[in-house]
Order: sequence, then structure tokens, then C-alpha cells
Amino acid sequence: MWLSLILGAIAVAYFFHVGAALYHLRWAQRLPAAQTIEDDPSEQPGGDHLVCSVVMAARNEAARLEATVRHVLAQRGVSLEVIVVDDRSTDGTRDLLHRLAEEDSRLRFHTVEVLPDGWLGKCHACHIGAEKARGVWILFTDADCWLQPDVLARALHVAQREKVEHVTMTPGVAPGTWFAQAWHLAFLISLANWLSGVNRDRPKSFLGMGAFNLVRADAYRQCGGYEALRMTVVDDIKLGLLLRRAGFRTRAFIGGDDVECHWGTTARNMIKIMEKNYFAAIDYRLAPVLVIGVIGPISWSAAALGPLTGTVAGIAAGLSLVGIMAPAAVLARRLGWSLMAAVFTPLIYPALFYAVLHSAWVTLRQGGVRWRDTFYSLQELRAGNVQ
Repeated sequence: MWLSLILGAIAVAYFFHVGAALYHLRWAQRLPAAQTIEDDPSEQPGGDHLVCSVVMAARNEAARLEATVRHVLAQRGVSLEVIVVDDRSTDGTRDLLHRLAEEDSRLRFHTVEVLPDGWLGKCHACHIGAEKARGVWILFTDADCWLQPDVLARALHVAQREKVEHVTMTPGVAPGTWFAQAWHLAFLISLANWLSGVNRDRPKSFLGMGAFNLVRADAYRQCGGYEALRMTVVDDIKLGLLLRRAGFRTRAFIGGDDVECHWGTTARNMIKIMEKNYFAAIDYRLAPVLVIGVIGPISWSAAALGPLTGTVAGIAAGLSLVGIMAPAAVLARRLGWSLMAAVFTPLIYPALFYAVLHSAWVTLRQGGVRWRDTFYSLQELRAGNVQ
């Protein structure tokens, strides 16, 4: 009897998870395609609103940065300036930026030699770049992120049409295996509620993604910007929080190949990449870690083995786990991926649970986070974290 009750409760929980994801995915779409994007920004509706400053922080990105900058400079239908802040790079990043700046006057760069106390390196670099920005809009993007040539103009058109001050997109990836695709699908399922919330203007909903955080410059400065985020590891998400608290509105989209980043090409890479992020995303609280990292694997295992009991509750639990394929399939179609990735998505959940545990364990064991070759203690991270 007790086993049936437990399996029944697990089945209800997973079916609720699947149902909620399918509901919220109604508002989790790709960035709308523009009917026409002209090369001449003066012909675009809205005039000055299309002037945009693109800010990126780069540290030892020589291998991919040139292509990133060229993708940005190739944007159509928008007047722009590109500001790259070299955050203490030790490879050829600085020489590369010198060469690119000589080729195109729209590119400016600043070199940070010494990181000031009380700042995370990326946050400080973004802060410096934003201070130098002259555009009406600021796009914060990553130094390894490649943008489609019309994506910035399309995002600005959405902002104008929706009358919002912030447009963000999830990072797109080009994973090489079905398991890597399944990880990304599971990651997007976990964001479905966030995407839905901001797109429906829910009062407490917020979101921001480092791959593509487009914000009106006046809204950025009014909410406090990176000055307020100086010690926040998940600065991209918390920028969305600051904007929401200041009364501004967000529209969020699935990035896909519009915003393709060079990360998470395998499930193992994703675990390593999220090492510093997951514990920070739950504000360094242990209770959520225990729920996600301990109860999660137990409930998943029980659901997977449930059909072996031969009970109705056990079969229901197994079916509820298989049901995760449904929202995964919706996302796979929106990304243009094979539906086989959706088949593998339920199998990737234990890796997600492990990644949360791993992030908390590494951070607690080290007593902090090492990021961009600088160590930050957990005490100072908690003290400076925006909640």
C-alpha cells in the first residue's frame, strides 16, 4: 500500500511537471522573423531607437572572438557600435582587437589590467563597457556567441512593437550528440515557466540570458546595472530581476541558431560549465540543493523502476517519466532538431540533478568560486549577491 502511494505521488508530480511545461511552452517561442530587414538603418521605423551599443566581456577568447565580432558587425538594419572589454587576457585577444578595430571604426575596445576589489571580472568588464556605450539600446552578449545577421534588428522590432525595455534569448548551441541535445531540451523545459512568466507580464517573473540581453540604456542605468551586480555570479539572470523591480518589462525567446554559443556541446561539458552557476542560481541555499539533488534522483529512479512492480501506480509513474518526451518534442521541433533528442530527454534528468549537487559540492569544498582565474570566497559572494 505504501509503495503504491509513493509511486502514485511520484506519478502525479511528473505528470504535473509535464503538463505545466506544455502549458508554459505556449509562450516560449522563437524570435519572430522580420518581413524585411533593410541594410540602411535610416529606412527603419522608429529612427533613433535602432541605435545600439553591443557590449561584450572577453577573456582569452582569441580562438572564437574574431568570428563573434564579425557576426556582430554584419548586423543589418541597425546602427551600432561594438565595445569589447578585454578582461586581463593572456592570449592574443588584445592583438586581435587592435587589428579588428583598425579594420572597422565601429569597434572600440578597452583593456582591464587589474581587477578592482569587490568585483567579479565579467561584471566589471560589462560595467566598463556600458559606461562607454553611446547607444539608445545596449546589447550584452558573450564573446563566443555568434548572431544571425538580422537578429538584432528583429529583437529591436519586437521591443518597439511590444513596448518593452528588455529582450532576452536563451543561448543556442550546436551539440554533437543526441544526449547533448537532450540536455539542452531539459534545460529549456526548466526555463519554460520563466519564459512564460515574463512574456505574460507576470508581476514577479524575470529572466535574463548572457548570450543576448538587450536593454534600453536608460532602463539599464535606472535599475542600477552592473554597479548593483558587481558580485553576482548569475549576473545575466539578475539583470532581469533588477529591471523587473524597477518596473520595466521583458520579452524572452528561445535562441536556437539565432544566438549560437560555443558551450555545452556534450552533457559532460554542461556539468562542468554549470559548476559555478547552479548553486549561485538558487542563491547558495542548501535546501533546494537537497530537494533537487537528492529527492530528484530518488523519485526518478522510483518512476523508472515503477512498472516492474506491476501495479497501476508503478505503471503510471513510468508513463509520467516517459511523458517528459512531449514538451521535449515541442522544443525539438522549434529548434529544428531530430525528435530522437526528445526520446533521450527523460534519461538526461539524473545528470541535471547531479549537476546541481556537483555545483554545490564544488563551491562548498573550495569555499567559493574560481572564475576567470580569480577566486571569490563564498562569504563575499553571498554578501554581494542580488536576491
